[in-house]
Amino acid sequence: MAPSTEGLDRSHLRPAGASDDEVRAAGKVSEALEWIERARGHLYSFHQLVGHADFLLDDAVSLLDATGNPQLAEQIRRDVIGRNVLDGRWTFQLIEKFDDGYYATARQADGAVREHLVAGRRHVYEAELKEHRRSHGHPGHESRPPEPERSR
Repeated sequence: MAPSTEGLDRSHLRPAGASDDEVRAAGKVSEALEWIERARGHLYSFHQLVGHADFLLDDAVSLLDATGNPQLAEQIRRDVIGRNVLDGRWTFQLIEKFDDGYYATARQADGAVREHLVAGRRHVYEAELKEHRRSHGHPGHESRPPEPERSR
């Protein structure tokens, strides 16, 4: 693609010698990491949803006891409350395993690809896409935020 680079700041400039395919490849790896980040967020949601449900079951058990259903209350207390979601693991342990394994490895791979292909720069592909797609010279299509005013 290699559009005009007039509006790009130095941190988003394509390094000399980087091909279109290399810039796209670095962009695809970073995009994949963004999807992994979203999956990680869903894992945290899962963690919080299961935890909230566990505490709601405390309320249900109290109500079952109060309404004369101690056997049902005990069944939930024994079989569900505090139960592992996977063998030997609560949700926080799933998050820790994910963060220390797959997630850490994916982040390292993204960094290695960016370092090798685009001198460690982030969002080179997107910055070039912005330059290509924006309407140069029109309000709301500026290449960068305005420079801060300096006090006199």
